[in-house]
This record gives sequence, structure tokens and C-alpha cells, in this order.
Amino acid sequence: MYDVIIIGAGPSGLMASIAAAENGHKVLVLEKGRRPGNKLAISGGGRCNVTNRLPQEEIIKNIPGNGRFLYGPFSVFNNEDIIHFFENLGVPLKEEDHGRMFPVSNKAQDVVSTLLNEMKRLHVELKLETKVAKLLMDDEKILGVRLTTGEEILAHAVVLAVGGKAVPQTGSTGDGYPWAERAGHTITTLYPTEVPLLSNESFIRSKELQGLALRDVAVSVLNARGKNLVTHTMDMLFTHFGLSGPAILRCSQFVVKEQMKNKNQPVTIKIDTLPLQNEEEVFQQLNATVKEGARKQVNNSLKQIAPERWLNFLLERANIAPTDTGASLSTEKLRTLAQLLKAFTMAVNGTQPIEKAFVTGGGVSTKEIVPKTMASKKKNGLYFCGEIIDIHGYTGGYNITSALVTGRIAGMNAGKHAQTISYT
Repeated sequence: MYDVIIIGAGPSGLMASIAAAENGHKVLVLEKGRRPGNKLAISGGGRCNVTNRLPQEEIIKNIPGNGRFLYGPFSVFNNEDIIHFFENLGVPLKEEDHGRMFPVSNKAQDVVSTLLNEMKRLHVELKLETKVAKLLMDDEKILGVRLTTGEEILAHAVVLAVGGKAVPQTGSTGDGYPWAERAGHTITTLYPTEVPLLSNESFIRSKELQGLALRDVAVSVLNARGKNLVTHTMDMLFTHFGLSGPAILRCSQFVVKEQMKNKNQPVTIKIDTLPLQNEEEVFQQLNATVKEGARKQVNNSLKQIAPERWLNFLLERANIAPTDTGASLSTEKLRTLAQLLKAFTMAVNGTQPIEKAFVTGGGVSTKEIVPKTMASKKKNGLYFCGEIIDIHGYTGGYNITSALVTGRIAGMNAGKHAQTISYT
């Protein structure tokens, strides 16, 4: 008999095990893979972006998938607490752009090793390559787990920290959803977020823009009526299948949601190459530049405006030959070019599959979880944390913040729950 069983040794599971064991509870972590903390070890390009130091309001804005649910958990344990937690365990952190926090050593393995050492100190039992087949429960409460070997392990509380379906090579293959459903929970529609977009546009199929990166452009997703759903000003990349890069990844979930509403119809993406100027300012700049170099070829006189491949692509769509001179250009064509630089639109017809996504959208409904304890409202002794819950954010330390915060609270309260049973 254990006080708490935690299924999954990802970021939220490791944190949950430490929180559950801090008051001397008997804690078991079950991990089906060979390596605990695998997702942490590869996060942030192997440097591990452990959290984000932006104000709480900003963090929640950067978690568009039910981020507001985290107000409750943040009142108990928040991003600043994550920073103190790691620094107190001897992992100094440094702040980089947009509030991202990394270990000073730039080694994700330092973060993983520190968590594993703390678990060892607290006598957490860790079983690797151990697969759970189902949760054991009666009508009211959780009783433990059954392994695929048939072995049954009893516990007063079980924490589901198994992740979602994104990045399946780390072990997140959606195992926990049927278990949660059997315990009475609703699983909201699962979909990929932070994922590259697919397009059937002729210029994508011909690969003429493949490998072209655009810096600091404003990428917007438009709904079926042409209304702007979201805009992100970051870098983007044209690929052989469609679009990728930070701005595209952030827009991807809005594409998915719009397709869900409109029977998988293509969605319009708008690219603003010069977001700091309005269309009239762009036109005036183009006009002044080509007049100044009236005898120059347009592609030479305008080469400072945009990357060469992108400029030539837009010139062609404005019906301007790169060899045309400034003197020969009509105002009408220049206005068309200004419009294209400010609002080039293209259709995307979906995303890469959820297995290629960085983050899973959807999951266990937040309406069925107590925010300040992460306890199930459906089954006594069941707790949730991390990506199995219907919470998802942008990349930049937001998802890992959610995982560590919900893990801490789930583990802590699972331990408290076990204590009430142990001594009654």
C-alpha cells in the first residue's frame, strides 16, 4: 500500500512526487519509458526553459488554452516559486528574452538530475519500464492501479501525470485519457497546437519559397468572414509543405479551431512584412525610393525593403518585372506592391498531425478539476497535472510552468488526502 502513486515521470510527475513525499508519505512513481524526465531533457533545445518570469497576467495571456484556470493554482504556487524551488536545490537560473528562465549551466540534464536527486532524498520509489493498464476504483474512490503484467498496486491517491499526445517519443501517447474517462471525466477534443501548417498553394507545391525566413513579420489568422482572430509578430519560415517558425506555431491552434468550426475548410493567413508602418507609409517609401533611383532596376532600388526572394515573389504578383526601372513604374503597380507587403494572404489547409506538435490541445476538462488542489471532482483520491489537462500555452516556458505548478499542487494535495485516510 502506497500513500500516493504518480503515473508518469515527466515535468509534472517529477514535481508531483517531490511535493507528495515532503511530509514523509510513501510515494511511488510509475514510468513506462526508460528515462525519467525525458521531455525536460530535450526542452528548450536541450537547455530546459524551466519557467517564465513575466508577470502573472502576461503568463496567463500566453496560455490561450484555458490559462485562466491557472489563477487558482498560481495563488498557491507560481512561476516565482518555481524559480525559488530550483535555486534552493542548487540550480541557479538566468533570465533571457521575453522572460524565459534557463539554468545558468545551459544544461537541461542539470534540472532533471536535481529533481531525481531530491526524489531520492525523499525516498520516492521510481519504477521504470512499468506500464499501467488501468486505474483501480470503486464507485466513490480510487484504489490503486493495475499494471500490464496483471500486478495490482494499492494507494490512497493516484496522480495522472502522463502527458498528452504531442512529442510521443517522450512517452506521451495519450494513455491517460481512457483512464480519466472511466473515472467519469470528460475529454475535450484533442488537437495539435504549436505545430507547422500545411498549404496547397501553387508556390508551396513548386517549393519556390522553400527555406525562406521572414524576420519580425506580423502573421494573422483570419476567420471565414475575413475578421482577424489573432496576430503574432515574430519570425516565420516557408517550407516544402507549408509554413513553420515561431509566428506560425503560435497561430496554429487558431487555424485548427477555425477549421473545427467550418468543416475543415481552408483558413486564410495574412502576412504583414512591415508591421511598423501602415500601407500609405509603405507606399510613400516605395514611391520615394524608386523615384530616387529612377534609372535603377526595381529589384535593386527596393532591396532594402524585404528579403530578395520575397521581394521578387511579391513584385511578380504586383505585375512588376524585377528589371523594370523606377521611371517606368505606374503608381497603381506601386500601390499594389505596398498592399502585398502589408497584407499578403494565402490559404492553409490544416496542420501537421498531433504527433508532430509541440503541445496537445484539449484533454481532461478543467471544469471537472478543483483549481487549488488539482483534485478530480468525479472520483475521490484522483488528481491531475500537466498536459493531460485541457490547458495549453505558447512555447517560451509557459507549458512547463503550467506543468510544474499543477504538478506541485497535485502532489501536495494527494499527500494530504492520503494522510486523512491513513489516520482515520
